[in-house]
Order: sequence, then structure tokens, then C-alpha cells
Amino acid sequence: MTAIALTIAGSDSGGGAGIQADLKTFSALGVYGASVITALTAQNTKGVSAIHDVPADFIAAQIDAVFSDLDVAAVKIGMVSQRAAIETIAAGLERWRQSKVVLDPVMIAASGDRLLAPDAVDVLKRVLIPRALVITPNLPEAAALLDAPIAESEAEMRAQGERLLALGPRAVLVKGGHAEGAESVDLLVEPNAVTRLAADRIATRNTHGTGCTLSSAIAAGLAKGVSLAEAVRAAKTYLTDALAAAERIKIGSGHGPVHHFQAWW
Repeated sequence: MTAIALTIAGSDSGGGAGIQADLKTFSALGVYGASVITALTAQNTKGVSAIHDVPADFIAAQIDAVFSDLDVAAVKIGMVSQRAAIETIAAGLERWRQSKVVLDPVMIAASGDRLLAPDAVDVLKRVLIPRALVITPNLPEAAALLDAPIAESEAEMRAQGERLLALGPRAVLVKGGHAEGAESVDLLVEPNAVTRLAADRIATRNTHGTGCTLSSAIAAGLAKGVSLAEAVRAAKTYLTDALAAAERIKIGSGHGPVHHFQAWW
């Protein structure tokens, strides 16, 4: 049986993040990828210049088209910028009884551009986060979701992860890529366990799409039937390797993408 994963996210015209990064990641990890596009963005490695939101009814049509035909084993959700889109996606997950859901709460692009409308944050917390198997906020996103200062230590990361767990997801992966130090440390916070995942910090400016890549790699693992902890660990390794190889490709003049196909190219 072919493992199938679905990404519900925005399109990145520059190819380094969003739907494009998700589909590359699925392919690199041996999973067939389907997609539901929530927004079109005009962007490149230097930033986002325009966003065109897909109407909620068309998002619903895409969801129903995919699930009515494809045996989707895991879902990754990325950029959902408007409250109507969030509510539509939550209803679709309920309608098609999806439980292996990885939610990357994309709020701000690596370039600093805001990707989530301020009035949509509360809806995200109320209707979509509780439907997730795991959410994957970075340090600024975790702080924004909690209206708190950015965590500056692993103890603070754990505390914020536990607060986010109270919103309803079954697990929270607090990503430490924005921190400093020789190691990049993520914490997988579950109701009865906290798993520390560390890797050497990679010195590269090619970090575009890292969050999208990690969350879709987790979804790929879940689609193949491994446990959440195994999927997160394998995804961390995949992203670290893709970051380490990022300098081998020369894409754009800003923050370039990671090398999704470093094992083959």
C-alpha cells in the first residue's frame, strides 16, 4: 500500500516553503503527496510581496475531492491566514475523521512578513489546535500563541509547551531553531513525557522553509505508520541533513531553501 500524506497550506512561488516544500519533503521520504492550497503567495527568498487567499468554499471543495478518492494516512497543516479557512479546515478534518494531524502554526515568515491575520489567532487556538495530534511552533510562535515572552531556556520552552498542551493537542513540539548555542534543541512535550531532541546548530543563511519541511517530514513518518516520537526524531534528522547540505545549492539572493533532495543530488 502506498503511503499518502496531504498538505493543507499556502503556495510559495519561490518554491522553498509552503506547499512546494511539503511535496518535496513527502517525495524525498517516500510518501505520495496530495495538496489543498489555502493561499497563493507572491514571494521569493527575500520576502513576501502579496497574498491571495483561496475562498473557504473552494478549500472545502479541495478537501472533499482529495479525501473522497485518496486513502490519506496523515495530514500536515501549514499557512491558514483567515478565520473562515481555519473553520473550514477544522470541519473537513471532522467530516473525514482525520486524527493524524500535524499543525505548524505558521504566523510569521522567515522574512518577517505576517502570514496569519490577527483576528484568526483565537480561532486557530479554539477550533484547529485541539484537533491536532501534534503542533510544531517555533519559539516566536509559541510565545505569540500564549501572549508571553519568547522562551530563553529549555525550562521555559518546556513550560510553554505544557501550556500549549492545555489547548487540546495530544503533543507539542517546541522548536528551538531561533535560540542560540552550539546545539539546536527541540522539546517534544506530551502529557506524560518530555523528549529532548538535539542536533548541532548549522551555520547557514539558507533556512527558508525549515518549519514547513520539519512538519511535513513528521507527517510523512506518521503516514508510513511509525509512532509520533519516531516520526519526530526522523524528521529532525532529515531537516538537519537538509540544512547541512543547503550551501550546495544556490537559489536566490536572500534566505535560500534547505536541500530537500540532498541524498540524491
